Amino acid sequence: MRERPDSAPELLMVERAQGMAFAGGALVFPGGRIDDGDRSLAADEASAAAVAAIRETVEETAIPAGLDPVPDQTLSIQLQRELLADDPFGALLQRHGLRLELDSLIPFARWVPKFHSTRRFDTLFFLASAPAPLREPRVVEGECSGASWITAAEALERDRVGDARLIFPTRRNLERIALHESFEALRADAQAHAIEPITPWVEEIGGENFITIPEGIGYPVTRERLDGLWRG
Repeated sequence: MRERPDSAPELLMVERAQGMAFAGGALVFPGGRIDDGDRSLAADEASAAAVAAIRETVEETAIPAGLDPVPDQTLSIQLQRELLADDPFGALLQRHGLRLELDSLIPFARWVPKFHSTRRFDTLFFLASAPAPLREPRVVEGECSGASWITAAEALERDRVGDARLIFPTRRNLERIALHESFEALRADAQAHAIEPITPWVEEIGGENFITIPEGIGYPVTRERLDGLWRG
């Protein structure tokens, strides 16, 4: 998240390539799977997820969140290229004199949907403040088809008018983020709610099926009609 004096805070979001097996073309937050190299740099699985979040954000956008000292634009692009060439993240950190600042990533939510019969997702979402100076994301073909800074309200509006596509967890997270006008307010919200697995379920209300999540965990919208819902 980066704060702007003339607007609501902006979020770094990417558009998944159309050909991807899951959620092709969806507007999502940077991220990806945890690999063994991430685990080698972490004390536990939650920390490994934070390492993966930092690595994937650099790989997909060249935005160096969670690194100290903050790499300049030239080094950030070099790190992106080296990661895309499959250079081990740990070796890159050592080579360039960088340290992971895992504490700068604040756990925000954990989603564990179970609607797909062949794919299972256990996804941790983190909140991080954008490193200064502010910079634009750099997209590499094959990683994603686009990346931009956008407010939560703008992302939701793009989805509403059909200019972007959101899957259920992304939409719910954006609605929650849109409630807050600063990074500190969102940090307080994240710290006020336990990070428990959120597994949506289907329930019938008034003869219609809805995908539902628990109430009281920070989300202003807790259900959406199943009919016509795109789940990636």
